[in-house]
Amino acid sequence: MRDPDVAPNVSDERARRFETGLSRAGLGLVPKLGRRASDALLARLLRLLAERHPRAFDALREMADARVLIEPVDAPVALLMRVGPELSLHALARGADGAGEAADAMADAVIRGPYARLLDLLEGRIDGDALFFRRELSISGDTALILALRNTLDGEEEMDLVADAASIAGPLARALPVLRRNAGPVLDRIEAARRLLPPPLRRGIERVEARLTGVLPGTGA
Repeated sequence: MRDPDVAPNVSDERARRFETGLSRAGLGLVPKLGRRASDALLARLLRLLAERHPRAFDALREMADARVLIEPVDAPVALLMRVGPELSLHALARGADGAGEAADAMADAVIRGPYARLLDLLEGRIDGDALFFRRELSISGDTALILALRNTLDGEEEMDLVADAASIAGPLARALPVLRRNAGPVLDRIEAARRLLPPPLRRGIERVEARLTGVLPGTGA
């Protein structure tokens, strides 16, 4: 688990941000499949995760029946997770005002924050206490439920949800390891070349990248 106050390797962090942006874009496509298809896809993902992380998912099923809304504030989709014996996951489209009052009403607890931080938390990559203390994540509703969920994830070895999700996407599963090996060095070379470009062209490229990854230039979000 990484301390959020410790700066990671720049190249690795750039590659992680790129990968996170792509996964966020992929998540945004899930509701467009329609409710039945998206529910089936997420159910398949849950079954795969349960096979790979049995201890954590046994603990999730042993929790009291409840619903947690996981809402990335910078993504077009929120996830409604039902814990307990009927463990399930549903994708909800977000509008300008978030997932909406109906989604909040369905949830016993809500956790909100930047997509990258929520992904780090769910994968066990980062100290959840530090994120809450620094208010990078916010919670509402049943805080005991959020703490129980966090403790379950903290007790698990680091997950790789991006790779797990990619593994049910056929060719993407084979492409991901290649992307990870080469993304950092390639992005470093692109960054070095970009510094030589005229400022207007450089800003145009940044805007294209922002649309692809969902990261606004200069925000680091």
